[in-house]
Amino acid sequence: MNRRHSLLALAALGLAACGEEQPYFTFAGGGFIFNYRLADHYYGFVLRRKKAAPAGSRLEVVFELPGGAEKTETVAVEQNRLDYLFRTPPLTGIVRGHAYRARVRLIDAQGAELARYDKSFTTDVDQSTLPQDPLVVGPGYQPAPR
Repeated sequence: MNRRHSLLALAALGLAACGEEQPYFTFAGGGFIFNYRLADHYYGFVLRRKKAAPAGSRLEVVFELPGGAEKTETVAVEQNRLDYLFRTPPLTGIVRGHAYRARVRLIDAQGAELARYDKSFTTDVDQSTLPQDPLVVGPGYQPAPR
């Protein structure tokens, strides 16, 4: 009888999972990066396709920037592309511990919103602790002249 109950429970879980709609995209990583070669700081993420979006769809990404400004980027969804990389331009005025929000909207060819995804990114460094000039120069990572 115990085996029968286990099989029924598994079948019920399988049926429950069928009712859940799979999202078009999910976040597959992301965060803040400091490029010491160029002395720039930015954040970004990878968006991974989970199911095909309708033809003619596009992704609209809005990044919150330090100081309350925003940056918007729009790209067309390609049917045979799995991953999309998005990142901010180099940032200044980064505040340690502040949650910077990224908002992604999937928009169909007619302009209707099909899905929305939000994620926040924080950094554990403050702009005042970052160098203003690159630490190295050239292809061999020679120390920058002082």
